[in-house]
Amino acid sequence: MATWFLIFLATIFGIVSQTMLKYGMNNLGPVTLNANQLPLIIWKIATSPLVIGGLIIYGSGTFFWLVTLSRIDLSMAYPFASLSHAILFLVGWLVLREKVSPMRAGGVSLVCLGILMVAFS
Repeated sequence: MATWFLIFLATIFGIVSQTMLKYGMNNLGPVTLNANQLPLIIWKIATSPLVIGGLIIYGSGTFFWLVTLSRIDLSMAYPFASLSHAILFLVGWLVLREKVSPMRAGGVSLVCLGILMVAFS
């Protein structure tokens, strides 16, 4: 399997897993770290199908990432992992309807520029 495809798979698995984790936690509502409620909070998180699924997919993506790291330099591979930041920015904005400030959009644009610079180095 081509190394670039492995990076792509790891990135996609990461994006899907983070989106599932966010949906799962949104279903639970805001979590407060209250010692009295900690067992209940842990139970709710541990039994959420979206959280469980997100963690399984995250683990699967980690496998592809480890294979990638065995093949190319970390300094080359890791910037491409930042693609997930840019794509998750779009998922947050377009799918989850999160508010996006111009400053945040500018920061993600700089991340994308950095990825292009690494890709052509």
